[in-house]
Amino acid sequence: MAKNGKGTSGNPARAAEQQLTVKQQREANRQAKLAEYQAQLKKRQRGKLVWWAVGSAAVLAVVAAIVVSYVFAPQYAEYTAGGDGSAIEGVETFENDTTHVEIGTEVDYAQTPSAGGEHYPYWLNCGIYTEPQEDEYATHSMEHGAVWLTYDPAQVSDDDIARLEAITPRTYAILSPYEGMDSPISIQAWNAQLKVDSADDPRLGEFFEEYWRSENVPEPGSACSGAYDGPGKA
Repeated sequence: MAKNGKGTSGNPARAAEQQLTVKQQREANRQAKLAEYQAQLKKRQRGKLVWWAVGSAAVLAVVAAIVVSYVFAPQYAEYTAGGDGSAIEGVETFENDTTHVEIGTEVDYAQTPSAGGEHYPYWLNCGIYTEPQEDEYATHSMEHGAVWLTYDPAQVSDDDIARLEAITPRTYAILSPYEGMDSPISIQAWNAQLKVDSADDPRLGEFFEEYWRSENVPEPGSACSGAYDGPGKA
């Protein structure tokens, strides 16, 4: 039997069967494409989920690092500026000159460590130092209102030094070793000094409270940074 121009059988039953087969193939192709699209979509979703998980983990790691750094960062003592220290037992006061001398000049100070007097044109940047500092630089820092806390490493322990670090404020303060002192610990501001035997002596904190950033200095409010970093700055 001859076929028509569309390639279908002249038998109605056969033609219907052929049309059904074409529809089935089309549906099968459509289902295959749909399945492929759904598979690709799920793959992309899994990829997004993985990247989201990775990104979330990274964010959590950063947050955790910030929290840990804050928790374990050194906590600095805080004090109120001003006061004259008149109520602190054992504080000695002086009258010292404010003249500048050339760098390299060794000044013969009336107090040891220095509590004021001639000094270099540049100040010692405030902070914690692990090595001895020159009086001539530290004296200039005290002229700006800084407090200089010193200890004789031969007379104190590591625990003592840690206690001294804990009471030293972040700004306008210097902590450094000073060999050969006549007391284990000495704290000084411009024209004032207190010597103690123990790092636990409460008068150290009282001294900071009274003399830290005092207005009773030759150059109150001047900077305690941006000048000279001595050796061993932590």
